[in-house]
Formats: sequence, C-alpha cells, structure tokens
Amino acid sequence: MQSDASETVPLETPAGRLLGLRRQGILEFRGIPYGRPPVGNSRWCWPEPPEAWSGVRDATHFGAVAPQAPTPFDAFLGGALSIQSEDCLHLNVFAPAAANGKWPVMVWIHGGAFVIGAGSQSLYDGSHLAAQGVVVVTLNYRLGALGFLALAPGTGVEGLADQILALDWVRRNIAAFGGDPENVTLFGESAGAMCVGALLTSPRAVGVFHKAILQSGAAHIGHDRERADRVAHALLAALSLAPHEANRAREIPAGTLIKAQSAVLAAAHGTDSQKLGRVPFQPVIDGELLPELPIGALRRGAAREIPILIGTTREEWKLFSAPNPRLRLMTLSGFESRVAHVAGETAPALLRAYNAGSAFERYNAFMTDRAFAVPADRLLSARQDALPTFAYRFDWRAPYLGGIFGSCHALDLGFIFGRHDEGAASAFFGKGAAADALAEAMLGAFAAFAATGDPSTAQTGTWPRYSDETRSTMILGDGPPHVVRALERGRLDAWNAVPDSEVGV
Repeated sequence: MQSDASETVPLETPAGRLLGLRRQGILEFRGIPYGRPPVGNSRWCWPEPPEAWSGVRDATHFGAVAPQAPTPFDAFLGGALSIQSEDCLHLNVFAPAAANGKWPVMVWIHGGAFVIGAGSQSLYDGSHLAAQGVVVVTLNYRLGALGFLALAPGTGVEGLADQILALDWVRRNIAAFGGDPENVTLFGESAGAMCVGALLTSPRAVGVFHKAILQSGAAHIGHDRERADRVAHALLAALSLAPHEANRAREIPAGTLIKAQSAVLAAAHGTDSQKLGRVPFQPVIDGELLPELPIGALRRGAAREIPILIGTTREEWKLFSAPNPRLRLMTLSGFESRVAHVAGETAPALLRAYNAGSAFERYNAFMTDRAFAVPADRLLSARQDALPTFAYRFDWRAPYLGGIFGSCHALDLGFIFGRHDEGAASAFFGKGAAADALAEAMLGAFAAFAATGDPSTAQTGTWPRYSDETRSTMILGDGPPHVVRALERGRLDAWNAVPDSEVGV
C-alpha cells in the first residue's frame, strides 16, 4: 500500500500555473478544470474551454463530481461522491516524476451505466499505472439527464462532447506533465468503454487520441431519435412538464432532475423497458458528433488506423444477478422464457448453445454474451482490414461471499489500476501472490499497449493479433496468461442471426 507522505510541487502549463503533489515518485494534479461550468443557459449545451486563471491554482484536491443518485456500487468503486455540482468538468493527472518529456498518455473514461461514477474515485487512482512509465488522466463528464438527454435537436451527446473537450485539453497541455500528445490512448470500462466505441467513430474526435482500449463495452450504443424522444418525454413527465415546456427544465435544480431521472430508470427497469431501452440515458445519434450506431461505422472502416485492445470478463452478468435470490433460484423453464422474450424466432438456436449447467449459470452466460461478449465479437470482426486488434478475456474469480460473483463485470478494474489489495477492496478483488501477479501482468500489458500498440510483455508472452482465422484471445486470471483460439465460438456464432438492435446493453 502506498504511503500518504507527499510534498507539494509547482508546475507551469499552457492552461496556467498549478500546485500539485509528489508521492512515491509520482506527480498528482487534481481537480483541474478542462471546461467552463455547464450551468444556467449552458446546461444541455456543448462545453466550452475554461477561462484562464491568475496566480497558482491549488491542484491538491479533487473537484466536485457530476450530480448523481447514490447506488450500492459507490463503496465498491471508492466513495468520493459526496461533493456534487454541475460545475464538474475537472480532470486529474498522474505522471512519473522522472523527467522524460515523451511518456505515453492514457486517458480514462469511467463507467457507471452513464448515470454514476467519477474519475476521482479511489479505484481509479492512476499512480500504479503511472509507475509503469505512462501519464494517466482521469476525468469527470456530465451524466444521466444532464449529459445524455435529447431535449431538443442536437442535444443528448453532452457527455461525449465533454470527453472530447478533455482530450483536446490533453493535446494542448499534457507535454507540461511529461506526456507525449502524439501518443494518447483512450481507455474505459463498461459505459466508459462504450463512450470509447462512440468516439472511435465520431468526426469530432478525429486526431485527439491514437489508440483505444475497451473493457466490457464495445460499439453497440446510441439511441435513435424516436427512442431518445420517448426518454425525454418520460423525464419531462416525471418533472410534471409537457413536451412543449422542455425549456423550463433548464431552471430546475439538479437535485430535482436526479430524482426525476431515478423515476425514469425505475420505469426502464420495469414495465417500460421496451419503450425506454435497457439503458435509457446514453448517447443519442445526433447526426453530427455521433452520426450513426458506432458498429456500423466501424464495419465500413472507421478508425481503421487506430490499434485497439478489447476484452470482457468471463461472467460479466453475475455482478447484477448474484445479489438477486429470485434469479439464483431460476428454473429451466424460467430461463427458456427469458431467452424467448429476448430472441423471438432465434430462441431455439440460442437455447441449444446454452445447454449446460444450472438455469442460473445458463442465464448468466446468455446475458454476459448478449450484453458484452457478442458486441465485442462483432467489433473484432469489423476490424479485419484495420491496424492491429488484440482480444482478451478476464477469468479471475472474486472471492467475496464465497465466490458468488465469479468473474463478474468490473472485477478487472482492481487489477488494471493495481488497487486490488488496498483496504476493504481486497475482500472483493482478492489478494496474495496470484492476485499480485495478475495485477503486474495487466498493468504491464496496458502500459505496453499505450507505448507501442502491442500489449505483449514478459509476463504475457507474445500476444497475437486477432483475426477471423485464428480468433486468438489472451486469457488473464486463470493461471498464467495464455492464448486460446476460437474461444466460445459455438455460443457466439449462435447469435449470428440476432440483429445489432438486440445485443449490447
């Protein structure tokens, strides 16, 4: 565990003078504004660069996070969500203190279903990654109704626009921290990975990053106008506003908006799931920042010049299903009816592919593939004529509560950031020699990919490129790293007749 001993250090950047921290050979600069506060008339507008500050700005404390409702996952991700404000467009930089001037840069987009999270959460502390010889940037962006709500034409992508502005800030300022603005890797998990998938195909993001890592998220994201309008009308109804009164929402306190947002989320998880979508607040296909569903653009060659590393966890869905006793007691007939509800006429082929284990295990395999593995597989297939693409699967099992969460969604985060064994988190992620070796392998592989576009290291051995012929996938967390070819082809191929609209979250 890192010591809290630190000293303050000044830094001159193009954005202004900063006072940060030096801790165990890592520089930390926290709460740096990359955009003006998106408040008042700027709510539901694309962000603007921040105003210059005079004197030295204190960058020893994190900034406020985007308004959001509390969830059971807050403690898992590491708190730091108590100070909330619409003035949330801040980023944090972790950099090696050793002079270099050309460290590769990694910019982190946090997940949280587009409604929760912050770059300042302790799980995302970038110091361990920075110790691998990279500059790490973590950031906040607008969430939920404030970041992904289509109240008028051209809105519904503010959260993505925030991320692009942050990347532009990195391009202009990161050299002052020792980073190379011409070697920027964008990486994210869950909703953050889906944002990466969207930005890979956004005309507005061309040139602001050069490599991409997608963890448990791919390119099947983006509401069409019809669904976006339904979500907006549901939010307005929760605020007791008619559609023609949408402009009045700019005057409503953020806390009231979050309560209305929670009502829409409850409806989407209940009887209105078909109407509102499984994730009602997500980027909207606006025709400008996000012209179309990203997977379609990738199939036609978008981002072919950007190396990509993409992976999933083996049992993603257990993060959501394991705490639910009703799901753990599911019968085979219950599983079959769920598949029929999702898949319609393709259900028989899918049921034949998920024919082993208890109904609960079959359900988790099915939902893991539907939400995460199939979108990742389709992104990989779309990349055949592009620069190198590498695939992995994370198979480490969480020891928490006797292992009921398995290799669940977000479990890899503790190892990517090397925080698996710190404090109470170790009960969930696990600790010991095997856990430490996994963290070392993943930290090294991600840093190597950021530096060179190839994740191969001494710990992983040669990491082969993915192709339709070999379908080579690196397995992490099930013994030493090793490569498997044609991983789960029978299950994944069973989805070939299922349209893009029925996979992903």
